[in-house]
Amino acid sequence: MEKIQLHDKVFRHFISNEELEKAIDQVAARINEDYADSPTPPVFLCVLNGAIMFTAAMMKRVNFPAKVVSIKMSSYTGTKSTGTVLNVMGLTGSVKGERVIIFEDVVDTGNTIVALKEMLLDKGAADVRICTMLFKPDVYSKDEKIDYVGKSIPNDFIVGYGLDYDELGRNLKDIYVLDK
Repeated sequence: MEKIQLHDKVFRHFISNEELEKAIDQVAARINEDYADSPTPPVFLCVLNGAIMFTAAMMKRVNFPAKVVSIKMSSYTGTKSTGTVLNVMGLTGSVKGERVIIFEDVVDTGNTIVALKEMLLDKGAADVRICTMLFKPDVYSKDEKIDYVGKSIPNDFIVGYGLDYDELGRNLKDIYVLDK
């Protein structure tokens, strides 16, 4: 589909599923290399709801055991970031003493990811790495290193492959961008 409508907005095709899958393969290869000799299984932290598809895709590609926990955070209303990070649902498991890889759908300003990493370290995580499917370097303003990036994109509002516009569009296998 070249264009789709969600609520009152029209989105045009932006990134194909094939391109996303290749990017995810490359990130998985790096993670497999980095964790090949891990003495303990790392914890994959899925940031709900947007990173569900990305986390699931990564879980199918790693060749080592991993634990999975989730958290739900929010900083968006409609198509705009509020600038405030809300912890909507707490961690579904302990991270004390664990090596954690945060799986995020998209990192833009970095507010959510920095708050989340600080929280995990406060809860006793031994190590925290950040993995994002999509990264918006033009608006990222934090010093925190993003360890694994699937694909860098411009600062446009996107939906699909887990990303939504007011809860619609997550199920799309491709990524669509707001058609201005």
